[in-house]
Amino acid sequence: MSVSNNQLLQFLNVLLKPEKTKDYCPNGLQVQGKNNITKLVTGVTASQALIDRAVSINADAIIVHHGYFWKGEKQCITGMKKNRIRSLLQHDINLYAYHLPLDIHPTLGNNAQLAKLLGIEDVSPLEQHNPQSVVMQGRFDGGIYPTDLTNLLTNMLTKTPLHEPAKKAKIETVAWCTGGGQGYIEMVAEQGIDAYITGEVSEQTIHTAREMDIHFYAAGHHATERYGVKALGEYIQQELGIEAVFIDIDNPA
Repeated sequence: MSVSNNQLLQFLNVLLKPEKTKDYCPNGLQVQGKNNITKLVTGVTASQALIDRAVSINADAIIVHHGYFWKGEKQCITGMKKNRIRSLLQHDINLYAYHLPLDIHPTLGNNAQLAKLLGIEDVSPLEQHNPQSVVMQGRFDGGIYPTDLTNLLTNMLTKTPLHEPAKKAKIETVAWCTGGGQGYIEMVAEQGIDAYITGEVSEQTIHTAREMDIHFYAAGHHATERYGVKALGEYIQQELGIEAVFIDIDNPA
């Protein structure tokens, strides 16, 4: 089975609806390659290591969460950016990238997949009036002890999270945003939620967690964002019949 690069683009755009999201980068086909796609690679970030692995298995396309051409970055194609794009062009590989649209997709997104992995129930947007909310909320059936949530995150994500504890002995309600979502902690705490899970932590995040008395978990940007693009690749393979290979380039951040 094969599809054209334009057919795959249209399939992804209908599925992920990037036009509904204001983002920091272009979503969709970022670097055009060969017309026909029979094998694709999925991964978190379009790093040189991921491109090299895609080349080694003769992939025709790569789909990532973190692609290129971010707002505010230097526009010149030099250095690291030049090397990455040269590799894609030399091997005629298509690069597709979906950032926020992949975070928020209700079943395949990073947030949805993390909830599934952790067994969170009654999932809904934190901002109830905003279906494009990047922060989700839910609950643990019967509650979970903070140390047990640390262990669950460690086992599921293969990375020990940073945990800033709060007074509440058991966590019943939880909010989360995969990746670099630490800036939302105050909004979460204001709604009386017991715990907040995200990927990263900033210096001020800890003070907010302490002063607003909310359990805070920084479980890793890469670790929390593996699962959306992996699920997306599996869905494409199921629906379009082309081979999809998830490649995890380890990143401790």
